[in-house]
Amino acid sequence: MTDERDCIFCKILSGELEASLVYRDELCAAFMDIQPVNPGHLLVVPNRHAAFLADLKDEEGAQMFRVAQRLAAALRQCDLKCEGVNLFLADGEAAMQEVFHVHLHVFPRHDGDGFGLKLPPGYFQRPERTELNEVAEKIREAFAAAPE
Repeated sequence: MTDERDCIFCKILSGELEASLVYRDELCAAFMDIQPVNPGHLLVVPNRHAAFLADLKDEEGAQMFRVAQRLAAALRQCDLKCEGVNLFLADGEAAMQEVFHVHLHVFPRHDGDGFGLKLPPGYFQRPERTELNEVAEKIREAFAAAPE
């Protein structure tokens, strides 16, 4: 895992590395992804180093989402090809997180852009309600015990 001294996003936020900045406030910033899925692909990051989603303060996460909503609206209004928008946040290596500083992708989408999600085998076989209820109970218990 990367600490803030070696974090590429922290270096961007400090001005040590160059970025195409679109937005910045006291909690978060948004800049262009250097390897875009489509033109207009943005990253929204907290200004404070936080490796994982659980490391974010509530207001940081809320502000990141508010900014992502505004950016999605802006993508639809500007002259970039944008028929839809996906938001994507990878939390942990198993979820495909590559840079260990929380970042929310804002992807402009259009028909035929070639981007998609690969669904696992068995995805279309719905579990029984009892199984869903058992999993929900495990999550409720962990959620109740989690720090606020």
